[in-house]
Amino acid sequence: QVHLVESGGGLVPTGGSLRLSCAASGGTSNIYDQAWFRQAPGKEREFVATIKWPADDTYYGDSVKGRFTISKDDAQNTVYLQMNSLKPEDTAVYYCAAGTVYSSHYRLREIEYKYWGQGTQVTVSS
Repeated sequence: QVHLVESGGGLVPTGGSLRLSCAASGGTSNIYDQAWFRQAPGKEREFVATIKWPADDTYYGDSVKGRFTISKDDAQNTVYLQMNSLKPEDTAVYYCAAGTVYSSHYRLREIEYKYWGQGTQVTVSS
């Protein structure tokens, strides 16, 4: 079992920055990759970014490329999402996910992740 807790959400103006954190506990040695997804009201959950163990390979959704950066701190069992140049359309609940089965490809669909956090709200004011 892996337990994920997100933090760092809040209200920021357009053009601002936020850093989200996802702290993992439990079976963290079984994690092969982690990802961030987001869900805006009335919309489906959308892939944002993922990072794979052990080489820290990363992949981003088109809407956030060049603005968001995913990283991890193995000592803290924490994955981060640095969000810069935020736009009103980035407003959503952001969820952290973890995969514990090896995959050679980047997992971009929510169905591919077994463990999820409770989410953290990000609101970008216009």
